[in-house]
Amino acid sequence: MEPDDVTRAEWLLGPGERGNRATRLDHRRPDGKAWSEGNQARPLVHGAVYFRELLAAIRVMRAGDLLLFTDWRGDPDERLAGEGTEIGTVLCRAARRGVVVKGLLWRSHLDSLRFSEEENRHLGEEIEEAGGECLLDMRVRPGGSHHQKLVVLRHPGRPELDVAYVGGIDLCHNRNDDATHRGDRQSLPMASAYGPHPPWHDIQLALRGPVVGDVEAVFRERWEDPAPLSRSPLTRLRELAHREDTTADGLPPQAPDPEPCGTHAVQLLRTYPNRLLRGYPFAPDGERSIARGYLKALRRARALIYVEDQYLWSPRVVAGFAEALAGRPGLMMIGVVPSVPEQDGKLSLPMNLIGRIKALDELRRAGGDRVAVYGLENHAGTPVYVHAKVCVIDDAWASVGSDNINLRSWTHDSELSCAVVDESLDPRQPRDPGGLGDGARVFARELRLELMREHLDEEGTARQRAAAGPDALCDPAIAFDAFAEAADALDAWHARGRRGPRPAGRLRRYAVPDLPVAQRLSAAPLHRALIDPDGRPLRLRRRNAF
Repeated sequence: MEPDDVTRAEWLLGPGERGNRATRLDHRRPDGKAWSEGNQARPLVHGAVYFRELLAAIRVMRAGDLLLFTDWRGDPDERLAGEGTEIGTVLCRAARRGVVVKGLLWRSHLDSLRFSEEENRHLGEEIEEAGGECLLDMRVRPGGSHHQKLVVLRHPGRPELDVAYVGGIDLCHNRNDDATHRGDRQSLPMASAYGPHPPWHDIQLALRGPVVGDVEAVFRERWEDPAPLSRSPLTRLRELAHREDTTADGLPPQAPDPEPCGTHAVQLLRTYPNRLLRGYPFAPDGERSIARGYLKALRRARALIYVEDQYLWSPRVVAGFAEALAGRPGLMMIGVVPSVPEQDGKLSLPMNLIGRIKALDELRRAGGDRVAVYGLENHAGTPVYVHAKVCVIDDAWASVGSDNINLRSWTHDSELSCAVVDESLDPRQPRDPGGLGDGARVFARELRLELMREHLDEEGTARQRAAAGPDALCDPAIAFDAFAEAADALDAWHARGRRGPRPAGRLRRYAVPDLPVAQRLSAAPLHRALIDPDGRPLRLRRRNAF
């Protein structure tokens, strides 16, 4: 085995480690590898960047091309880049040109519960009328959701255009924000602290190369699931009454994977629950490869774990992070999370905070002052809602996807994430500071640096920074201290009543608001029920039993 193959095998899951023999993902290649090589993975930080690129890519599609997508929520009127670029309009125009458009949207709970059934239904109806097919998919465990966010664009005869997008960005309101974090003009209400147009931080990957075939295979597994779209008798009666499309038409045969075009090994990791009564044919006992992939990578962590996450909840999930911190005295961890929960209701607020409190307590017991957690704000002082799902470990392994660091994402909802290991070493630091010899990899390091530079308000182009010499933030200790110094300066400026020039940076030390004892006591039992939805037998419900 070549040295790079050894490195990838140490970071990524082998076919037997996924815990799901039924999926076609681990059996698609003659070499038997459970990941694809020769890919180009490119981070698209912020919804505005992703939406503009997606719009341009769809506009060049023509008759016979294939457009596949899954989403948690889809708002047909969400504009990708100004008037006339509503996602419903863009998809319908593609379908009318003869593009084969197929979509799967989660058929969620009632709008009165602040979910998105009505919006998803309307997007599906628009696409169906234009000649495409979009199914509302409720093939989940009770209380679960389809949370995957992917788009696949295939071009028979033009494979150089093939691309897949995977990450945390839904095709819906609130997501179309950019680095200024002034928020999407098409906004949905959130907690009052976020204002009328909540600032939104998110990330999607643009994938080219053989991995596009893997993402398409994930879609095809779900599309070809023979189970009814919903087991609810009321839903099925309504489908009959409205003559809704409840069965998936066939897809054209899958084209060969695109040719290699880069240096990135990409492994698709998923969560599927152990669906009751009738399991997924591609995951009869569910799949928890996201959890397993994280835990394998965490066992190799030596220098720095960098996380951006919407939740960072659940002691059972953060236990793997805590064990890494406790076992390696030089390991540091930085977390970037929402400063304020998404909703500030009397019930949702304490449940959010209790989950976060317990998780952070466990991490700090393990790592002490080597653990630092921050929120973000824009330059007007409005909190930025962190919806990104990113983890970078030792600048060697990186994960971007739909999954949050909480038990729902690791056991109960459908999720999709990309673990990326670049074969290219970063010349600024050819070996890792932990002494493993794996070395910092270009993709993981540049992803971390891009995110950190934004939060620190570092200016200058990549070329200008390269001309100035090695980036100091490459050093984990310097990066850790830079975040602390920036946050302390901004916190002190706020404490002075915002007098004087505003310090550079967008970081604030994360502080959990005080909760009355009565609120904590009343919310705790319901909180445990809602964040611990794992339905496996009790004998398997133990720490890190993923």
